[in-house]
Amino acid sequence: MAPRTSSRRPRSSPPTVSALDAGLRLLGRRAHSRVEMLLKLTRRGYEGADIRTALKRLEDLGYLDDQAFARSFVRRRGSMRGPRALSAELASRGVDRAQVDTAVAEFGEVEQLAAATHIAERLYARKPAATYREVLDEIGTKLVRRGFSVSIARAACGAALARRPEASEA
Repeated sequence: MAPRTSSRRPRSSPPTVSALDAGLRLLGRRAHSRVEMLLKLTRRGYEGADIRTALKRLEDLGYLDDQAFARSFVRRRGSMRGPRALSAELASRGVDRAQVDTAVAEFGEVEQLAAATHIAERLYARKPAATYREVLDEIGTKLVRRGFSVSIARAACGAALARRPEASEA
């Protein structure tokens, strides 16, 4: 089998669109962190000075804001991930640790428990009646892997088990 090649062709000539316009197009698709934007513009062949100017202008216009990006990211992904996973994802996207901590701190225990319980109920609905230990072993482990704390995972498993009609019969 032949080695797989990239679908992107290498840039042999300078880009025809300004770095600012390219940044605006990228932001039109989804929000980006400053580091993500820097990497994408670099990959597209823009020069360092052009990129710095574009990033500064995007920040001045309020379109590129790591704190707002982190908060939005936590709101969007918080229904499926716990604070540990959210922190790791934001850090991998180049968001400053202090900004990550601030955004994740806004994802309080009540919201974490609600999200984890929703996930646990969905996962538990696919299983036949099970004991708390079985639910905790399987679903609790999945919740911890998704970045929730052990205490939140236990509480969510207990809530999911208690809400099932057959749970009261067992």
